[in-house]
Amino acid sequence: MPFHPLWLVLILIVVLIVFGPGRLPELGGAVGKAMREFRKATTELTNEVTSAAQAKPETPAPAESVAKAPTSTSSEADTSKN
Repeated sequence: MPFHPLWLVLILIVVLIVFGPGRLPELGGAVGKAMREFRKATTELTNEVTSAAQAKPETPAPAESVAKAPTSTSSEADTSKN
């Protein structure tokens, strides 16, 4: 279906009839605000994805052996009892 200026005029007439002339500025403001919010959200998402893709992957720290608490030996246990 090709775009024709008559379609635009017809749509504007239908919107004018449905919403009335008093609500058209309010409706236009709401549509503009929604478009700004959508553009802002898509820009933030694009920036976040781009920065994540360009960021160097962090190399994990080498795995260190977990230091265990010193266990008491039998000789130490014997001396602690006395």
